[in-house]
Amino acid sequence: MGTNNLIFLENIEWFDDTGKSFVHRIPESGSGEIKWGAQLTVRDSQAGVFFYKGHAIEAFGPGRHTLKTGNIPVLTKILSLPWAMNSPLRAEVYMVNMKVFINLKWGTRDPVAFKDSELGLIRLRAFGVFNLQVMQPVLFVNRMVGTQGIFTTAEVEEYLNRVIVSRFNDHMGENIDSILNLPAKYDELSQGIVKRLQEDFGRFGLGLTALYINAITPPPEVQKAIDDRSRMGVFNDMNKLMQMKAAMAMEKAAEGEGGSGQGMGMGMGLMMPAMFSQYFAKAGAGADKGGAAQPAPVICQDCGKGITTDAKFCPYCGHQQLVIRQCVKCGKNLAANTLFCPRCGHPVEEQLEPKTCHKCGSENLPEATFCNQCGEKLSTT
Repeated sequence: MGTNNLIFLENIEWFDDTGKSFVHRIPESGSGEIKWGAQLTVRDSQAGVFFYKGHAIEAFGPGRHTLKTGNIPVLTKILSLPWAMNSPLRAEVYMVNMKVFINLKWGTRDPVAFKDSELGLIRLRAFGVFNLQVMQPVLFVNRMVGTQGIFTTAEVEEYLNRVIVSRFNDHMGENIDSILNLPAKYDELSQGIVKRLQEDFGRFGLGLTALYINAITPPPEVQKAIDDRSRMGVFNDMNKLMQMKAAMAMEKAAEGEGGSGQGMGMGMGLMMPAMFSQYFAKAGAGADKGGAAQPAPVICQDCGKGITTDAKFCPYCGHQQLVIRQCVKCGKNLAANTLFCPRCGHPVEEQLEPKTCHKCGSENLPEATFCNQCGEKLSTT
């Protein structure tokens, strides 16, 4: 039912036919005259954000909800004659898709600079996928969506890709000395990058549920150096294999001889299990350190304790979990009309300036540590 009809109340609901829409506004063309008593139906994978007179009034979870406005059927139209029969009591509903959006792509558009301790300054390309979910629907609508009627994954993917690449560059510069041992650290790198990105994504009400690195590719000449290093490792393993086979041959020879040879065979037979047990114990020690990463719980930003995903207030400190907006500097939850952050005093409307590299002059994100173009460490001032 349309939101500008004269008599009937509205039944408001939304189905995502594309599977790629974060938000859909009802009505799509501007705001409407949603009437008192309109019914809003929200599915399990959705949240409804109700705006009335220009402000976010409430976020609704799954179920059927009754909306209350000052628009009364027929009577409102009569009273709206000075406004050309259009009620000034405008209202709209933003339906937010709360499902996990999987298989979103990230990657370096241009190679990023990396200072390798053994190979010197090289340029790397990296790419992978990440999963994304809206965690704070009101904050997401207010900070990223704005007044757009439809907001899809394509519109958010480009910006988030730039953030991911910047954090990837910082994490590599601080934790990796050389890329020669890089393939064994993909999982460790992914987990570290996810921790760095939680705050960046949280400023927009988004949650990064997972990030995967598919490949980090250096230039061809660097790849050849890594292949040569791998061949050396194969030769070392072959030497160990030959030593083991020689020892086994000695044991069999001792078993086949009589007299004193029987004593030597018995001694070798007792010694060999102890020798090999130490070798295999070292090889198996690293296998027990892995394990599947556990999903991060929802954390109250004020007291740091775990809470349920549908809680509107923290049960430990009482802090409001329905976030309307946050401080761009410290991430403190702010009330609707706050001008200065109560935690750090930063002006609410002021945005952090991007960092400019003093060496090459390229522009980086405000919180970047290393330059994406030349790998130089950025100034903290």
